[in-house]
Amino acid sequence: MKIVFVVPDMAGGGSERVISLLANEFVKRGIETAILSFAGHQQAYPLDSRVETVSAGEASGGDMEVRIRRLRFMRDYFRKNKGCTIFSFSTYGTGFVVLSTLFMKRNMLVSERIDPRSCDHKTYRDFFYRFAYRLVCQTQEAVTCFPKAIQKKACVIGNPLDSAVPEPFEGTRRKSISTIGRLENQKNHRLLIEAFSIFSRDFPDYTLDIYGKGILEGELKELAREKGLESQVIFHGFCSNAREEIRDSSMFVLSSDYEGISNSMLEAMAMGMPVISTDCPIGGSRTSIQDGVNGLLVPMKDAQALAAAMKQVAKDPALAQKLSQNARKIRSECTVERIADRFLEAARRGV
Repeated sequence: MKIVFVVPDMAGGGSERVISLLANEFVKRGIETAILSFAGHQQAYPLDSRVETVSAGEASGGDMEVRIRRLRFMRDYFRKNKGCTIFSFSTYGTGFVVLSTLFMKRNMLVSERIDPRSCDHKTYRDFFYRFAYRLVCQTQEAVTCFPKAIQKKACVIGNPLDSAVPEPFEGTRRKSISTIGRLENQKNHRLLIEAFSIFSRDFPDYTLDIYGKGILEGELKELAREKGLESQVIFHGFCSNAREEIRDSSMFVLSSDYEGISNSMLEAMAMGMPVISTDCPIGGSRTSIQDGVNGLLVPMKDAQALAAAMKQVAKDPALAQKLSQNARKIRSECTVERIADRFLEAARRGV
């Protein structure tokens, strides 16, 4: 058995982290594994040397010649690797796989990594997903977003938790609220800064530490300045050891408008951080957080509710300790080994 992951690039992000964890686990088990990037050459996460990495070229920018060269490369690769099992972690990549394997035997599993309702090309997606023998979604809510014919092929598999996640912090926590995520509209850092502005009126000695980069960085920094928070809202950019940096923070906040399952949220829970998350589609936070037990869920786009939850954790050490102790139990529930087993089971059913 050979597994080939198909992804635009491995530049960093939730999908890419999951791929790297699964690929490393597969080769550890003696399964031949490759990652085929079709729009870049980057590699943000550590890979076992036994994982084959290949690139079909750079991002096309809409250039048809680049796309044709990509398809030729992919067709040659799949011809040389007949019988491989393809794990497509990309909507566009799924289309490229189908086109590059025309008139060839194809074993393809598709993994949907976002809220399906946020897709701007549903007709394209639904057409090409029909060529997969299995669709993997992160939640049952995500499954219901697809046409009935595709739902019949679907199964639900959560995200693996990196075994290298630091152990829970023990001691007095810093007066810091932390978050990790791309500075893009989906993550809604604007909401977090608005909520922090409300929160800081009662807790002026706290900082908001934001880890990640993206197109909205300038806009978000300007918002912090407008709120008079430029000394309290700290933008750290991309940080390879962000987990180590935030583990002693008072809380972790996820303010997204939609998510699959947030890796950074899972990792914060595994590190025993009190976690607050918007209860956003497709229910990924809800599958991991039991409100008031191992974390707090708040309505989407509600700065007042988010600020109130942050205040609740800050002023109630007993609640913070309860959330911390219960959250860390997720370490044994989302192991790479368990999630790898689920993916292999889904793949074998299609063979």
